[in-house]
Amino acid sequence: MSLKKKFSKDKKKCTVTFIVQPEAAGNAKIINIAGDFNSWSSTATPLEKKKDGSFSVDIELDADREYQFRYLLDGSKWENDWNADKYIPAPYSNADNSVVVTKPL
Repeated sequence: MSLKKKFSKDKKKCTVTFIVQPEAAGNAKIINIAGDFNSWSSTATPLEKKKDGSFSVDIELDADREYQFRYLLDGSKWENDWNADKYIPAPYSNADNSVVVTKPL
């Protein structure tokens, strides 16, 4: 899993590419991302499956913020991003949430 970030010229927006590598996806048929940016919807933001077996999606976010998120594999298994910027305890479970930080360098 990985995160790629690309900032707008004015540094006010950040397009984040969320990637789930084949070894992390396993046999998953569908992967969705849920987070602060989509009201934690488990179906609103599906990742696209690539020929190499990875899944990815681009999401435009406001810069200078932190967003919590998790991946949902096949509607039943929650996963964190192995390369998230950081992790924080989830308020409603005994798990951590992944965090992406959209602060320009």
